[in-house]
Amino acid sequence: MTRNRTLASALCTAAALLGVGAVPASAQTPVAPAAATSCYGGAKTLTYHYQSAAKEYGTYTTSSRCNDINLRLITDEPGVYLDACVVFVDHTTKCNNGDAYTTHGTEWGTVATDVKDGTHFVLRVHAYDIDAQNVTFQIAY
Repeated sequence: MTRNRTLASALCTAAALLGVGAVPASAQTPVAPAAATSCYGGAKTLTYHYQSAAKEYGTYTTSSRCNDINLRLITDEPGVYLDACVVFVDHTTKCNNGDAYTTHGTEWGTVATDVKDGTHFVLRVHAYDIDAQNVTFQIAY
């Protein structure tokens, strides 16, 4: 009996190593495109045009793709920055973090952290200074 188990185990191991009985790659369940997209890979590209008052973008809805709401500028001009905050529109008309803005440049930065999936928000942006005339930026959420 032990000899038969040993033989059966050896045959199963050999079959596994040779791929016998394996599911072909074409028959495997494909990964959904949304699941394959990274947080930053799903970023939206927007453009800010200088104005004296803050400009709002959205309403957007957070997803499971990111835990945070992130922003970065896409510019080759040195010294250009934007100030940004998030307004959770279902709860308030004020910015997060005590109604405070954070300053953002070309590196990804967090505007809001640990945001639940399905949260509605607008992104409120204003120029850091007059150098921010026409600035392309991205948000990932």
